[in-house]
Amino acid sequence: MTMNRVEKIDDQVSVNHVLISVSDKSGLEEFVPRLLSVNPQIRIFSTGGTFARLSDILGDRAQGRLTQVSEYTGQPETQGGLVKTLDFKIYLGLLTETYNEAHQSDLGRTGAVPIDMVVVNLYPFKETIAKPGVTPEQARGNIDIGGPCMIRASAKNFIRVASVVDPDDYPQIADEMTAGKGSISLGLRYRLARKAFAHTAAYDTTIAGYLADTAFNAVGSEYKY
Repeated sequence: MTMNRVEKIDDQVSVNHVLISVSDKSGLEEFVPRLLSVNPQIRIFSTGGTFARLSDILGDRAQGRLTQVSEYTGQPETQGGLVKTLDFKIYLGLLTETYNEAHQSDLGRTGAVPIDMVVVNLYPFKETIAKPGVTPEQARGNIDIGGPCMIRASAKNFIRVASVVDPDDYPQIADEMTAGKGSISLGLRYRLARKAFAHTAAYDTTIAGYLADTAFNAVGSEYKY
């Protein structure tokens, strides 16, 4: 199998396209306006409730800057938000490398854009199972799929993409972008990638532990725990 070989990595990467899809929306009211103050041309892609929250935060400034993921991909969200971000254009934008000609050709062929930052935190599985009387079906419904995929893809491509999973990191990121005139350093992208993989590992470990401690019996088309 032929593997890509990265010949060049930029220390500073300008943030022009950001995908934001979060369960915990705290801190967005300060973080997003700071991003736009640093780079007024930033384009933000978002989904569902996050899109609604960002629309409220930005008001008139949302015009031309905030885009629904479904509008970008051409695929509407499925019922209940079951599938929102699992799309070829999204992952092409996350995984492409700046100096790979084939990757750049794929972006042009599909009309996709390189996504420079992903701001994602996950469905509250741990918080859900901690609630008294929670049912296994409620727990299952809070297993996030698209979020971990985007986190892992962006963290894997830390040579170009910032993977942001913790609202506590928003001020540091905004400060660095302000100092760097809209750019994020390789050092910060690498630290964010380490945190991102630790985040998804802990999330999956919690789910695995819950399933290990929960008995399951299937009866016909129904199931009981």
